[in-house]
Amino acid sequence: MATEAPDNVPAEALQSLSVSQSQSQEESSRSSNQLDQVLEERYQLIRSVGEECIQEDELRNLLAKKAEPICYDGFEPSGRMHIAQGVLKTISVNKLTSAGCRVKIWIADWFAQLNNKMGGDLKKIETVGRYLIEIWKAVGMDQEGGKVEFLWSSKEINARAHEYWPLVMDIARRNKLPRIIRCSQIMGRSEQDELTAAQILYPCMQCADIFFLKADICQLGMDQRKVNVLAREYCDDIKRKNKPIILSHHMLPGLQQGQEKMSKSDPSSSIYMEDDEAEVNLKIKKAYCPPNIVEGNPCLEYIQYLVLPLFKEFSVERSAANGGNKMFKSFEELVVDYESGNLHPADLKPALAKALNKILEPVREHFKTDSNAKELLKRVKAYSVTK
Repeated sequence: MATEAPDNVPAEALQSLSVSQSQSQEESSRSSNQLDQVLEERYQLIRSVGEECIQEDELRNLLAKKAEPICYDGFEPSGRMHIAQGVLKTISVNKLTSAGCRVKIWIADWFAQLNNKMGGDLKKIETVGRYLIEIWKAVGMDQEGGKVEFLWSSKEINARAHEYWPLVMDIARRNKLPRIIRCSQIMGRSEQDELTAAQILYPCMQCADIFFLKADICQLGMDQRKVNVLAREYCDDIKRKNKPIILSHHMLPGLQQGQEKMSKSDPSSSIYMEDDEAEVNLKIKKAYCPPNIVEGNPCLEYIQYLVLPLFKEFSVERSAANGGNKMFKSFEELVVDYESGNLHPADLKPALAKALNKILEPVREHFKTDSNAKELLKRVKAYSVTK
């Protein structure tokens, strides 16, 4: 039934009001769509960091409810830094901060001591930790605006011991020994290794770190997955609804055939962040890179996970007889040429070495010109020789 306008309200005013309400609804709908688009962009950027995400729906819900989620990452200061730890972590952290996250990087000095790194010498471990921070600064980790915090485990735990140790004890009390031993991979150990009592304590502490740091997202390598899952299981035990989301990044392989990840103890398997140009060229020249084979090819993985994310392209220079120069804009495009034989390892390797040297040049320059960084590197190299 039509409603007549009151005598004292002009029809034009009602029509204007109707148009205004319609415009307001359209603007509201447009604003909602824009918000959804921003949330989706943030989700996709964060999700791209991980090879695996547990669980994706939880990540979407978190982003919808929290403007600045807290991401936790950590490392043992245990020697010279290889390119996966230096560059891949920088790429991941910069993606997370670009998506609005705050990143807490846990300098696990006490954990390195528990795991007998640097012979358990805490002063050496601290020196290595300071050296690693210098590298991330030099390679381009975005630390503007305080979105990245480096926290020393020994200092933070001592400052809030009354919070930390009851949490560690509760996690230990609720888990059987075999479940803790299954986490031994996080320390670079296997379940068959003869573990020290300290290495049994280690997983309970790392699990506690997640809650101690109030982390929403655990952003660590696939090799840390088991202890992150332990943290989610602990949430079930204590009836905690909001579980930490696990975002496990890819583990770059070593340079030699069959090496699932880089090893700092095997110089031939990894490129160090301060390796000079000649060292990088030689290591890539000797790297495993079978023609036509993509699976298990470390050279292709370095292009996929390091070069393309940073430069958005991969340039190959070669003679006209071998096909001429070519610019690859995507990994899929590169795979097609490599599998078909149109791109040969003899052309790919020099191009990869050139790109890696370009990435590492600011780090080399920093350690040449900054007196503090130069001294740290000198000491860390000495530790690596004598340990």
